[in-house]
Amino acid sequence: MAEITNTHSKKNIHLKKINRKSTRVDLTAMVDLGFLLITFFVFTSTMSQAKAMNLNIPNDKSSTFDPVCETCAVTVVLGKENRLYYYEGIDANAQYKTIDWSAAGIRNILMQKKKNVLALRHKDDCILIIKPSAKATFKNLIDVIDEASICCIKRYYITELNAKDKAVVQ
Repeated sequence: MAEITNTHSKKNIHLKKINRKSTRVDLTAMVDLGFLLITFFVFTSTMSQAKAMNLNIPNDKSSTFDPVCETCAVTVVLGKENRLYYYEGIDANAQYKTIDWSAAGIRNILMQKKKNVLALRHKDDCILIIKPSAKATFKNLIDVIDEASICCIKRYYITELNAKDKAVVQ
């Protein structure tokens, strides 16, 4: 552990002898303790947990059906090469319009629709239906979900394209 050694000064023999003692501390035990503490904290600490988005999946066995209000719905179709189409209402009388990804584009459409639904129905019933095509990128899907979150749209659905949507996207 610790060691004390005597060293004599032999240069000046005529002078008074001075005993110089040097101490040497063995730090091996301290290093072992340090590694034990590091190992303990590494094993007992929790790393950051993966965060996932909650998805509500409909129950097909349920007999209750919640129809989508025609005036409350806005549908966004994700096309190839970052193209974005939308229409309001249901599929039967869809009039597709092209918009861009800017804040004046998709965000403005979603905010305006939310404001119109709130004025018409006096409650927040705005529904966003997202239809990604096979050529759309995952980034585009996440961007639309982010825009829904920014606009505080609580209900949005991801569904497949129908024949009319596929014809527009092509």
